[in-house]
Amino acid sequence: MDLSTLRHSCSHVLAQAVKELWPEVKLAIGPAIEDGFYYDFDKEGPFSDEDLLAIEEKMRQIIAKNEPFLREELDKAQAIKLFKQLKEDYKVQLIQDLAGQAISIYKTGQAFLDLCRGPHIKSTGEIKVFKLLSVAGAYWHGIETNPMLQRIYGTCFNSQKELDEYLKNLEEAKSRDHRKLGPQLGFFDIYHEQAGAGLVFYHPKGALLRTIIEDYERKEHLKRGYQIVITPHIMDAALWKTSGHYDYYKENMYTFATEGKEFVLKPMNCPGHILIYKSKTRSYKDLPIRLFELGTVYRREKAGVLHGLLRVRGFTQDDAHVFCLPEQLPDEIKKIIDFVFETMKVFGFNQWGVELSTRPEKYIGSEEDWQKATEALENALKDKGIPYEINQGDGAFYGPKIDIKLKDALKRTWQCATIQCDFALPKRFDLVYIDTDGKEKQPIMLHRVLLGSLERFIGALIEHYKGELPLWLSPCQVLLIPLKETVISYAQTVKSKLEDNNIRVELDTRNETLNKKIREAELNKIPYCLIIGEREAKQEQVSVRKKGSGQRLWQEEAKPRPAGQQGAVALDKFIEELTNRIKEHK
Repeated sequence: MDLSTLRHSCSHVLAQAVKELWPEVKLAIGPAIEDGFYYDFDKEGPFSDEDLLAIEEKMRQIIAKNEPFLREELDKAQAIKLFKQLKEDYKVQLIQDLAGQAISIYKTGQAFLDLCRGPHIKSTGEIKVFKLLSVAGAYWHGIETNPMLQRIYGTCFNSQKELDEYLKNLEEAKSRDHRKLGPQLGFFDIYHEQAGAGLVFYHPKGALLRTIIEDYERKEHLKRGYQIVITPHIMDAALWKTSGHYDYYKENMYTFATEGKEFVLKPMNCPGHILIYKSKTRSYKDLPIRLFELGTVYRREKAGVLHGLLRVRGFTQDDAHVFCLPEQLPDEIKKIIDFVFETMKVFGFNQWGVELSTRPEKYIGSEEDWQKATEALENALKDKGIPYEINQGDGAFYGPKIDIKLKDALKRTWQCATIQCDFALPKRFDLVYIDTDGKEKQPIMLHRVLLGSLERFIGALIEHYKGELPLWLSPCQVLLIPLKETVISYAQTVKSKLEDNNIRVELDTRNETLNKKIREAELNKIPYCLIIGEREAKQEQVSVRKKGSGQRLWQEEAKPRPAGQQGAVALDKFIEELTNRIKEHK
């Protein structure tokens, strides 16, 4: 059975159960979402854990009655009158905002009805397994000045096995939550009260992790013919009016006035790259031009949607814009797709889903250009044999896009890479190149990110690996633990040799027990501990303890050593093996 329809029907049963238990509660909305459903309620006093259990029991009773979902159509005036009589103020607002005169409602049982366009399952008895998960606050329409409602989240599946697996993954996800692991590992913090919500502060380890990612990206972009640029954080509002962002995106932009002019804290990098393109005359021989920037942008997100590193107000994108000839467009799109997949594999993501998002209701440019842009993206996916789904009407206001969504260790999806095909902005900014006939022609512009927001990608990395990052990404790769003061000098020599080979290392000379130091290294997710005693110092060796196992890494061992037992190896051998693993991005 279609899960979306099933879950939407289950949210309807949830609303019915709440109304039967608390008739005075007002109903808002209750859609299906990716992993379940929710319903928003206006209730005096919070829902408690005991309330959720009571609601679940009432839902089971409704499901056991196998009540049919009955659809009925009313005209707009009748619907408004009906829901006014029921004192359902939020439903009245929804009806008033709807276009057209035909309004559909669904009824179950003797008295319950809800505004809904459907579809629903045939009857409540088709709901086999469900679970209410949590309660959260939610502003009506997501606007902070509107009333705060209570949102009950739930999920349902076609079988108990699927539900059990989902609940197991949900518990596992809690242990992977980057909002908990990130601060614990010293990566980042978000100081809401002191600095403002949605603004990230990278601590030394987190800043180092981000630098490692950025350095990798710079190197890979340069290899592929991209040119690195840097653009200002604030620009004249007139620029954003030309681009269309001012009209189509202003609610998400920070604007301010100074010296009689309006400026914008940039929410995108594309207008800055356009100005660089326009800085001199371009020939067809110059194209394609690929401009890359690790550009920090700022977006005015509502407080209710902020979520750790995944939704913030200031973030950095690995943003690039490719200006190309029409005949170069297919090849450039395919090159970007290959670049995305190669990059994802390096970071340990081997599964993904692809969507092609088409023209939204509000857009710029001609329908003819939109069709060309959409066909270019779709043909590239078809030529490469990549399965995809159509995401109707979810393109950017200036062009359609390919969205590549990663799947992590728990099979959850993360939006990262995007490829957008744009005929509109080159036209609005009068971008040209001199063609073979000496005439001015308009280039086509591709907007693209690989990782997307670095903040969101780091959050995804932390959760995918449960904080245990691969060796090449770990801020500290090796911890040195000297057993006695007499071997500290040798430990410092080891540290210098590791650093000379670009291995990130820390030296722990605290007056603590070996077991405590190892335990703390485990908690800090450090891949290797090198234990150094008098024997190791005398023989210029190190005893290697790999995180989580206590075993040595080396292939020549006939049998694995028991957990906690260290194996001695020559320092040069350790450096060689570790360097090879780092080079291979392991």
